[in-house]
Amino acid sequence: MKRTSSFICQQCGYNSPQWLGRCPNCQSWNSFVETALESKTGSKKTSSGSRLSERPKIISDVQITNITRFSTGFLELDRVLGGGIVPGSVILLAGDPGIGKSTLLLQVCAKLNGLYISGEESVYQVKIRAERLGLKETRMSLMSDTDTDNICTQISESKPPVVIVDSIQTLETEDLSGMAGAVGQVRESAARLIRIAKSLTIPIIIVGHVTKEGAIAGPKVLEHLVDTVLQVEGERFQSLRILRVSKNRFGPVDEVGVFEMGSKGINEVLNPSEMFLEENTSKTPGSVTVCTLEGTRPILAEIQALVIPSKLAVPRRVVTGIDFNRLQLILAVLQKRLNLRLYEYDVYLNVVGGLKIEEPAADLPCALAIISSLKDKPLPSHTCAFGEIGLLGEVRRISNLEKRTKEAQRLGYKNLYSPEHFKTINQVAHAIAS
Repeated sequence: MKRTSSFICQQCGYNSPQWLGRCPNCQSWNSFVETALESKTGSKKTSSGSRLSERPKIISDVQITNITRFSTGFLELDRVLGGGIVPGSVILLAGDPGIGKSTLLLQVCAKLNGLYISGEESVYQVKIRAERLGLKETRMSLMSDTDTDNICTQISESKPPVVIVDSIQTLETEDLSGMAGAVGQVRESAARLIRIAKSLTIPIIIVGHVTKEGAIAGPKVLEHLVDTVLQVEGERFQSLRILRVSKNRFGPVDEVGVFEMGSKGINEVLNPSEMFLEENTSKTPGSVTVCTLEGTRPILAEIQALVIPSKLAVPRRVVTGIDFNRLQLILAVLQKRLNLRLYEYDVYLNVVGGLKIEEPAADLPCALAIISSLKDKPLPSHTCAFGEIGLLGEVRRISNLEKRTKEAQRLGYKNLYSPEHFKTINQVAHAIAS
């Protein structure tokens, strides 16, 4: 087998033996990426010159084998993966620096006695971190290497139950001339890891870096190659960590896992609502409990608003955990439909606990919190709200209304402000006044 590399334009596919700053075919700049090419001699070919491959089958003749998953040791991670890890699957885990990616995977590797490969730390550094997490009594293996070919060889020889690669941006192969982290190196290293995972049915979890915009660094094809893409979210100064899945070939993509970062590593949170409502101040003006959906799981959280007279020509609008444009829309509806002079007040809005709510079900509780703070009147105790507000002042229906209602009632909330009880924002304001 003879292996060479070539530079291919990512815009038009033009092939060049060397790197070019500008493509002579499509005139695009900096579009050439080094790619490893294989040429096999002696392969069987048909009369048309193409290599023989597997023949197509009728769908009724395809035999389906049951997929046997195994647990990661974390119920929250199993939930996100669709019930556990599928043998031979390749999982990409990304997140901001210091968010807890390596900590979580080190704990998973210790529970499964797998192989932890670090390209960023030495085995001594990894062991120090493992001892700090209380992972002394474990049979997992450690390895520090950045050579993709050597890593694949070690995986083939040891055949561990699971492999953790931290991270894909540190790997490189001698078949390409680019440095580690280059587009060609990342794509080729990922392709070789995927090939070894499929051939030996060994699951591999790859850690990926993110850009300053929050997107996964490297070529987009990396996300297409792997079976599952996970992303860890959370504020560095908050203990909450949310694990989301954006792609999953073996399960749903609407599940989330909730974790808490502690001194002994990451701990799963089986009941997130208790965590967000731990210091609930519902008897204070400006505090409202919302029932939001994270994936398919209802979670109760507290929304706080502070409305004070403004001394500025343009009043302040400060929001955390809610989309800023959504807040502007809610304020405009309250000014128009309820004749509230909010343009004379500074408005501060916050979701307690560091949770980020993106769905429109938080419109109604945000409006209630603003009205409550403006009137300096607390809402009735055991009140929970959820609903979307339209531009005409109507309270619109939202998805999974029954599931939200059951979760709120299960946690002791008797007064519900929802589209089932109120049809317009005027009715909501009248209920608060009375």
